[in-house]
Amino acid sequence: MPKQPVVTPRAQDFPRWYQDVIAKAELADNGPVRGTMVIRPYGWAIWERMQAAMDARIKAAGAENCYLPLFIPESYLSREAEHVEGFSPELAVVTHAGGKDLEEPVVVRPTSETVFGEFMAKWVTSHRDLPLLLNQWANVVRWEMRPRVFLRTSEFLWQEGHTAHATEADASAYARRILHEVYADFMRTELAMPVLAGRKTKRERFAGATNTMTLEAMMGDGKALQMGTSHELGQNFARAFDIGFTDVDQQRQLAWTTSWGTSTRMVGGLIMCHGDDAGLRIPPRLAATQALVTIVKSAPEVDSTAAQLVSELAAAGVRVRLDDRVDTPYGRRAVDAELKGIPVRVEVGPRDLADGQVTLVRRVPGSKEPVRVGEVAQQVVSALAADHQALYDEALQRRDAATVDAGSVDEAVDAAQTGWARLPWKLLGDEGEARIAGQGITVRCLVVPDADVEGGYRVPDTDDVAVEPELTAIVARAY
Repeated sequence: MPKQPVVTPRAQDFPRWYQDVIAKAELADNGPVRGTMVIRPYGWAIWERMQAAMDARIKAAGAENCYLPLFIPESYLSREAEHVEGFSPELAVVTHAGGKDLEEPVVVRPTSETVFGEFMAKWVTSHRDLPLLLNQWANVVRWEMRPRVFLRTSEFLWQEGHTAHATEADASAYARRILHEVYADFMRTELAMPVLAGRKTKRERFAGATNTMTLEAMMGDGKALQMGTSHELGQNFARAFDIGFTDVDQQRQLAWTTSWGTSTRMVGGLIMCHGDDAGLRIPPRLAATQALVTIVKSAPEVDSTAAQLVSELAAAGVRVRLDDRVDTPYGRRAVDAELKGIPVRVEVGPRDLADGQVTLVRRVPGSKEPVRVGEVAQQVVSALAADHQALYDEALQRRDAATVDAGSVDEAVDAAQTGWARLPWKLLGDEGEARIAGQGITVRCLVVPDADVEGGYRVPDTDDVAVEPELTAIVARAY
């Protein structure tokens, strides 16, 4: 009788595969309220490492962490008309609390531009107070009609940055710095994901922004996932909340603001970008456990060798854990480690040890090889570096192979059924974008060819498409 797969094969049913991986790798469960999620310890360990690596980059860019309230007066949102209109369908509003009706309803934050605007107006008075660079790690609520764990949930976790600047140029430069030096660097370096940076169209722009820049990644089924965004808000929120300052000539000016965010959606992206038919594949730099030293069968020499290897790997800078659960069958433990995407396993058993060696199992290439006991630490460190790069290269090769140049809107729509299409924006335009949206296809971003930039494209410098004859639309189905 053929062996049943542990998870649904991706080619058979990609959405079911995704749900299987989340459940069987013990990442998360659905919460008790529709659209919410419970993140389990293994899933939290992944998010926690994402958070730490991102937080370090945010601080290196000069921003400081703070925290603002979960509840926002409804009147705050109404001050910026486009903003409230954009979020109205997703708002959760509290009208009753403490046993009585509230005098003014409060909104459970969908994002915090308005409350940051209120307090920036208090904290900024002079040009000497600028730039004001703030970030918060928090939860937000956007009432989701079609929830999917990690990708679209009614409550999710994220970081949101908010800044105020003295000039438009300074605000624009900082929004781009976050996009490239913080987000893109993190995603390419830590997540091993070859994200494409571009500008959103007016249709896809963040509500209340003058410019939205995005990072898009291709998933294993050819769809796109928005991994993070950085927004130039112009003076829209400064005007609404009177975020002003006196300049060097003692004249009052309005500030220029930005906002930017990434969320637990990145965990979903990690699963769908790197996972295979055996489950997760965690990029080694991100993995909470990079190497699992597994005792196949307990014996005094086996146990002491395993403990020694744990110490040597830890001394070599490897995040290592000992699996000595010999009361659980070895095969079950091996499948569990594969499902969870642990990059490397060092299997220690009596037979191999009799020959002075152990077995090195690598999750990314799926290889097994004997290694001398004295060479384990060196081999593991080398394997982790090679396999991290291999994940990036594989994802990049898949994206390039599934991206085609289209010469017409119809060609782009056909190509988007299985991957991405590049199409001159002048062949699509606002009208064409609205038409293909009705077919479940979106313009993920606009880019300009540039051989000197990673990925071969740069983020357009201007919102005036008339001066960008080479403006290219990236067209795809998306999550």
